Amino acid sequence: MTDVNIRAIYGLKYNPFLPNLPVESLWVTPEAERFSQRVQALAPQGGFALITGDPGQGKSKTLQWIAQQLSRIPDIVVGIMERPQSKPADFYRELGELFGVALTPLNRYGSFKALRARWKAHCQSTLVRPVLLIDEAQEVSSPCLTELRLLQSACFDSESLLFTILCGDGRLPDRFRTPDLLPLGSRIRARLQLTPLTPEQLQEYLKFTLEQAGYQQLMTPELIQTLAAHSLNNLRVLNHMAAEMLAAATERNLPRLDESLYFELFSPAPSKPRRNKGA
Repeated sequence: MTDVNIRAIYGLKYNPFLPNLPVESLWVTPEAERFSQRVQALAPQGGFALITGDPGQGKSKTLQWIAQQLSRIPDIVVGIMERPQSKPADFYRELGELFGVALTPLNRYGSFKALRARWKAHCQSTLVRPVLLIDEAQEVSSPCLTELRLLQSACFDSESLLFTILCGDGRLPDRFRTPDLLPLGSRIRARLQLTPLTPEQLQEYLKFTLEQAGYQQLMTPELIQTLAAHSLNNLRVLNHMAAEMLAAATERNLPRLDESLYFELFSPAPSKPRRNKGA
């Protein structure tokens, strides 16, 4: 059953349990909203911000939503790094492409000067800093993180030429306490730690998501409570379960998703004990 069929049968604007949701329909926590406001205030000044959390807690979606909020600031330039695991040469090459600077990765010093000159010119002409977003930042090597810290620091560290948001799992805060990366960790001006969501928050998420998708009655209230209680406090797990239920309901042409379908899919009946042939 295709996603098009699923949307047509239930009158949905989109499948609410797939990753490719419209940015304006993303659900964010109040903590993420406050962090976004702090980030928007800091962006003109430059520096570092950090988003961390366990897998499946919504880090990437939060960063995607923040990127949209930042893009609304006049004159701001937002670059999104797509290959955080690069070695320094490719790291420089991608930075050059993001900010429109022709770099020669083999000439590290020339690339360093060219990027800083571009960022300085942008700061002077617009009075705001360029912004760099790095998802899966736990994959960025320590040498590249050090290069980034030095790249955006100017005037004996009294000025920052760039505002960088690093987003990754729980390994990042630990790395920033090591001697090599402690100088960067001490420069992080705003932090957002995404923690496991409560069943009540997950219920709120489901109701919001279904309303945004155009069919708030797709799930019974009992099913919403059951899913929220049995998804390990994890948004990704919740969406995977809901997507599987929606696909099964579509195949059976069910008018609504309810608890009976949940128990059928995720609580199979125990197998019967094997009889001893010698008995």
